[in-house]
Amino acid sequence: MIGLIFGDTDFPNQILKTIKKKKIKYLIIDLSKTKKFRQNKKTYPVSPGQFGKIINILKKNNCKNVLFAGKVNKPNLSKLRLDLKGVYYIPRIIKASKLGDAAILKEIIKILAQNKIKTENSLKFNPELTLKRGNYSKIKPNKQDKLDIKKAIKTLYSLDQYNFSQGIVVRNNKVVSVESKGGTKKMLKKSRNKKFKNHGVLVKFPKKKQDLRIDLPTVGLKTMKQSKAAGLKGVVVKNKRHIFLDKNKCISFANKNRMFISVK
Repeated sequence: MIGLIFGDTDFPNQILKTIKKKKIKYLIIDLSKTKKFRQNKKTYPVSPGQFGKIINILKKNNCKNVLFAGKVNKPNLSKLRLDLKGVYYIPRIIKASKLGDAAILKEIIKILAQNKIKTENSLKFNPELTLKRGNYSKIKPNKQDKLDIKKAIKTLYSLDQYNFSQGIVVRNNKVVSVESKGGTKKMLKKSRNKKFKNHGVLVKFPKKKQDLRIDLPTVGLKTMKQSKAAGLKGVVVKNKRHIFLDKNKCISFANKNRMFISVK
C-alpha cells in the first residue's frame, strides 16, 4: 500500500493511471483545491494543516511509503485548520517557511520520516515522464540561444538556496523575468514583448539543494503554448530532474512553431 499525496496539475492523474494499471494498492490524500479526486473511493480529502489526520490515515492503512505529486498552493499559515498534531508541528513549519517553499517540503518529509513513513521519488512509477540530455525538436539552439541558456542557468544557480524560483526567462543575454510565487504562467505573461517573436528562452531547473523526490519543475503543452505567446524560441530543462507531460504533443508543437526543446 502506498499513500499518494496529490495536489493539482495533470501529473497526479498520470501516476494514478500507472498505479491502477500495475494493480498496486493505494490510497489518496487529496490536497487539491477542488478536491478533484473525491469520486475515487480510496480518497481522503484533507486540509494541509491536519498532520494528525494524514499520519493516522497512513498508519491505519499500513502505508509506510508516500509519494507527492501535483501543486499544492502554500497556505496562509495563520488561517490553517489545525488538528492536535498540526498544532504540535506548526512551529517547525513556520520556522521553515521563513527559508522558502523548498524548506517547508523538506520539513514535511522529516516529520513523515519521524513517523516511520518514507517519501518516494515522485517519478518512481513514471520514469518515462523525464527526458535525458539532448535536443528533442527539429530546431536546435543557435549561438545566441546558447548564450541565453548559459545566462539563465548561471542566474538560477546564483539565487539563494531556499529561493522558490524554478524558472527564468532570458532574451538577448538579459534576464527578462524570474519566477515568483505567481508561478511560471504569470512569469511568461510578464515576459511578453511585441518587438520579439521566436526569440529568448525559458529555463526550468530545480531549486538549489532541492529534495529531488518532490516538487520537480513541470513542463507540458500549456507551458509550450504560453512560451510561444511570450515570443520565446525554446524551453530548457535539466537532465532527469523535471517532469515532462504530453511529451509527443509538446515536440509536435515545437516543430510546428519552429521552437526547440532542449535538455541539459
